[in-house]
Amino acid sequence: MPPPRTRGTALRQQLAELRGPDVPAKALDARALAALAANPGCARRAILDGAGVNKTALASALGSPSAFGQSQFALTRGNAFEAKVKADGGAELLRLVHEKLDRSAEPPADARVPDLTASGPQGRTARTELELREAAAHPGAWTLLDHPMLALDVAGSPAFLEPDAVVVHPDGGWTVVEIKSFPLLDGSADPAKVGAAARQAAVYVLALEEVAARLAPEGAPAPRVRHRILLVCPRDFSNLPAASAVDIRKQRAVTARQLARLTRIEDIADALPEGTCFSPELPVEELTAAVESVPATYAPECLSACELAFHCRSRSRREGAVTTLGRPVRAELGGLTTVEEVLAAARGEAGDPGDPAVAALRRAAALRAEALEAACR
Repeated sequence: MPPPRTRGTALRQQLAELRGPDVPAKALDARALAALAANPGCARRAILDGAGVNKTALASALGSPSAFGQSQFALTRGNAFEAKVKADGGAELLRLVHEKLDRSAEPPADARVPDLTASGPQGRTARTELELREAAAHPGAWTLLDHPMLALDVAGSPAFLEPDAVVVHPDGGWTVVEIKSFPLLDGSADPAKVGAAARQAAVYVLALEEVAARLAPEGAPAPRVRHRILLVCPRDFSNLPAASAVDIRKQRAVTARQLARLTRIEDIADALPEGTCFSPELPVEELTAAVESVPATYAPECLSACELAFHCRSRSRREGAVTTLGRPVRAELGGLTTVEEVLAAARGEAGDPGDPAVAALRRAAALRAEALEAACR
């Protein structure tokens, strides 16, 4: 007789059924987690990411192909730059860490670069923890972990994350390293791209903090995960690496708070209609019904962070939802959730006059009418 299914195995089976028969799970990476944390109220993205659904294929099957993601050229350029930074056992990378983050330590020489090869994400996660434990047990030396694997619990479902590198300092502290292909021009980079990299690194820091808590001996302090990460980019228009220390305490706090607000994956899955499946192989009508059975929280920011943004935008526009105008506008309008309700309130046809949002709309409509009347004289 087979052993009874636990809640964990039952959830994994349920998520596999949501993906579709024989559809492999798409790994949830730090970029997706940072985007999910930026929109914690979107149950649709939470269940699709939790189930490992390929949202790019899903968007194409729905008839709203995604323009989100990096080009193949950008990926190739990024990989080549990362290989250059990590050449010779990561000598240049460690030099930059020492220069930007830990000048008081001995310069890195003969640093440990352990092999993190293992079978599957669980095996790689265990191997990473083993090497971090080994580094913590022998302080005084530099250790470079190249593409370690970390696990982070997200709404009851594990996510496996792979930072570019993690450096263990001689004092035992851990630093996340992000290697990006956008340039540092005169020592500074595009603030939007730096912000995205910081949010992504914040996810890695949270995962490392969980590892540090597990590795701490009883009654002893956990290894320190540094909240200043190293961002490595090409200098100006060359292929030479330059680095900047980025304080991510704010991004870490926001990401931790937003991830904690996510509805647990099993709660969303349990509320779905029986037989719901998100396989791109399904007929369009059936697939659309499955996607629409999960509530979404669309905002214009989704266009730069989610593969389903075009689909959700068209639905939101069709419903006249004010979220299509942006979160700040939505916040100002209080209980008015559609454009039709807003216009009716402005015209004095609906809405409570004591509602500040309604009063502001009517005042704005009166000022507009006065301005138009004056212009026509």
